[in-house]
Amino acid sequence: MNILGIETSCDETAASVVCGGVEVLSNIIASSLKDHQRFGGIIPEIASRRQIEFIHWVVGESLAKAQMNIKNIDAIAVTRAPGLIGSLLVGLCFARGLSRATGKPLLEMDHIKAHLYANYLQISKEDRACPQNQLPAVGLVVSGGHSSLFYVKDFKNFKLLGVTRDDAAGEAFDKVARILDLGYPGGPVIDRLAARGTNQEIKFPQAPLTGSYDFSFSGTKTAVLYYTQKNKNKPDYSPAKVAYAFQKSVVAILAEKSLLACRKMKVKTLLIGGGVAANSALRASLQAKAKTQGVEVFFPPMILCLDNAAMIAGLAHHYI
Repeated sequence: MNILGIETSCDETAASVVCGGVEVLSNIIASSLKDHQRFGGIIPEIASRRQIEFIHWVVGESLAKAQMNIKNIDAIAVTRAPGLIGSLLVGLCFARGLSRATGKPLLEMDHIKAHLYANYLQISKEDRACPQNQLPAVGLVVSGGHSSLFYVKDFKNFKLLGVTRDDAAGEAFDKVARILDLGYPGGPVIDRLAARGTNQEIKFPQAPLTGSYDFSFSGTKTAVLYYTQKNKNKPDYSPAKVAYAFQKSVVAILAEKSLLACRKMKVKTLLIGGGVAANSALRASLQAKAKTQGVEVFFPPMILCLDNAAMIAGLAHHYI
């Protein structure tokens, strides 16, 4: 079964064709990131206007890359929520119109749950996809807008265990990057900078929220702000060391909560999704710690950590 996926929840405009819920035949993404960088964050009005410009092209290109036309498509899947209202409307209106015009079934999917499904997709034969029968699992979605922990019984049953009480992990990375004058988006540049700042002298606090699966990153972010204001004019001040200490604190709490959920829920599979899933320190920490606890951890291919339509089409396969 071939499903055409459409994703427009934030600043990306994406379309993809996925066969059998696993094989990614095309994965086309147009981003308006450069239009937002000078503002230091996503401007919703700019994002939705650019998506209106991109949507027809990305859908056409995804069909062409898959060597198909709309007649070869069995169903259409689109992101319903969560996301920026104007951006979501672009994808929803286009998908609903295409469904109405072609008579193809339409499935409206949850963006966050789809991020976890990205672990089951294959773009190339080298990709280490999670086997479809490897459930139940614990799933961690970490992105610019979300930090959520789920118990995944099967592809139709996701139980929310915990969420962020303030900043999402990716949002905290962006704000710390702004404090350190590193530009936007903050995740990739902090990841690169932190690799050069290994140290043990700087430590930023974590909010353990004992007895809960919830997250909190605003205190860590504020500690970075105060430390920077106090020390940035000193000769030994190092943005790389600050980036390392901040990233270490965030990664530690993400890993701790995720593996705690695995132990409590008695599952041996951990799925990671969202833009922060591309972070090298998070990958290294979780792989090392999960191994000692007998948990197998999966990360999507790098291109599928970002917002994409393949994850929407893939998850939709199980809802037909």
